[in-house]
Amino acid sequence: MEKESARSQTLEQLHERRKQVVRLHRQGIKIMQIVKMTGLSYPTVRSAIDLFEAGGWGAIRPAARGRARGDGRTLSSTQEDAVQRMIIDKRPEQLKMDFSLWSRAAVGQLIEQEFGIKLQVRSIGKYLTRWGFTPQKPIKRAYEQSPAAVQAWLEGEYPGIEQRARAEGAEIHWGDETALVNTDVRGRSFAPAGKTPVTMAVGGTRQKLSMIATVTNQGKTRWMIIDEAFDADKLIEFLAALIKDAGKKVFLILDNLRVHHSKLVKAWVAERQDQIELFYLTWSAQGEQVLAP
Repeated sequence: MEKESARSQTLEQLHERRKQVVRLHRQGIKIMQIVKMTGLSYPTVRSAIDLFEAGGWGAIRPAARGRARGDGRTLSSTQEDAVQRMIIDKRPEQLKMDFSLWSRAAVGQLIEQEFGIKLQVRSIGKYLTRWGFTPQKPIKRAYEQSPAAVQAWLEGEYPGIEQRARAEGAEIHWGDETALVNTDVRGRSFAPAGKTPVTMAVGGTRQKLSMIATVTNQGKTRWMIIDEAFDADKLIEFLAALIKDAGKKVFLILDNLRVHHSKLVKAWVAERQDQIELFYLTWSAQGEQVLAP
């Protein structure tokens, strides 16, 4: 909105400068004198006069330049709506795809499967960001509240996790949950730090959704949309799919959400120690975030 306002202001300023040039020209003042009086370049002054002489006052009003919002996108609005709806309603394997959870690669396959359009991974990432599907590392939110404690954790506890992951051939994932509300206007991009991103309206009705997601240090993301209460069963469903998609042992770092510590989840994970281990970030009595066993 600020960019659009600035652009409108710039166009109005240009219009006023052109009108000033024309008024001076009609008073019989020579072009080079107008250049000195207005501080404008010769081509600018000459162009304004030529436009006026060719079409009158209406011809000197500048038209908006650049592409309109949404121009140049590969997917149409209808296709974007359809893709979002399928991501929200289904998991990839329910659509007979070769993925258990949503990722950029999975979304790319979905778009190609449904519309015959092949997009680059970077383009898919931009669409997902606009739609509000933006996984975050829980460590980032912790940093906003206690940077000193996070730095101590990164230097003290995390290297041990990283060393074990290398030794065991495991992949480190950072997990988080995000609330999604589908009432955003098209074109919304990155959310401010600490603010929940939202998705554009799908189907014309307001919905509150949740997204559980993980992101690796290499930027690989996996996520699942939940349109009901997020509980231990949903977390276990996500963990099972994450193991299947990863194809290797997973070290998952989670924050202190109560469901992460549920007995049901811990019991499920304990039976699969060769496939997945959980590490928790919790708040101490001093409000600092530390690793919990």
